[in-house]
Amino acid sequence: MATVDVTRVAGNIGALNALYSLQSINSQLAIHQTRLATGKRLNEAADDPAGMSIATTFDVRRQGLKTALNAIGDAKNLMSTMEGGLRKVQDILVKMRNKAMEAQGDTIGSNERAAIQSQLRAFRDEIQAIVTQTQWNNNYLLVGTGGSGATASLTFLTGPESSGGTTSFSFASGSYVATNQGFTATATGANGLSLSDSALTITNSSSAVSAMQAVESALNIVKEAVSQVGAFTARLSFKEEALSVQYTNTESAFNRIMNANMAEEQVEASKFLILQQTATAMLAQANVAPQFLLSLFR
Repeated sequence: MATVDVTRVAGNIGALNALYSLQSINSQLAIHQTRLATGKRLNEAADDPAGMSIATTFDVRRQGLKTALNAIGDAKNLMSTMEGGLRKVQDILVKMRNKAMEAQGDTIGSNERAAIQSQLRAFRDEIQAIVTQTQWNNNYLLVGTGGSGATASLTFLTGPESSGGTTSFSFASGSYVATNQGFTATATGANGLSLSDSALTITNSSSAVSAMQAVESALNIVKEAVSQVGAFTARLSFKEEALSVQYTNTESAFNRIMNANMAEEQVEASKFLILQQTATAMLAQANVAPQFLLSLFR
């Protein structure tokens, strides 16, 4: 700070020092008032260039994590829709098995067996309706590869990364399920459950046994498919939990860099408000200080 010499009135150094102090205080006060008004510690890159760069990186990451979490929620809803369709098909197949079992005994006649056959085929048709109705965004979830609009593989967004941020689901080959298994009631092989009219024809005890075996084969396929859907849904839940932890930690890191400590900013603002008043008073005193020299000219 410049030395004050009150005998040289052409330059009021004391007032200039007080003015510069007041300007500095006003500048600092404006910074803290802006932080209090916006809630942000960094309102422009000049406040902390390195901090702004790091905060932007965290911001991109946290928004990506939030998007991925929302996508996982949608994926779980889709898988719930698929599981719901399969479980209803499973319930119908259990009823069909019981009916076919009932037809094996000779305590019932040909008319009763014909009624059971008709009922089995009606149940089969309802399975087909459920498979057709189990859709998500105009994609059939249970048709496999054997029909228009069928979806053999589903890809879900499960992470914020530009590569490796997706997870795919398709029915994998197992004990009963084929790769990209479909569940069309009358289709055969990997495309369906092989429940054609001939498979569900019941005229005697022997054909009732064959029908029951066909239903059991279909039931085994559906049971294993439900298991695969459940396992993948559990996997999505694990991913959701891991991303939730990452999101919380990233949000915390971003918050500490970008957002203001409101209590601390209020303390600083109060301090500079007081200093603003004292600096203004000192400026006024510095402006009148050289007037004592006038007494030398009396």
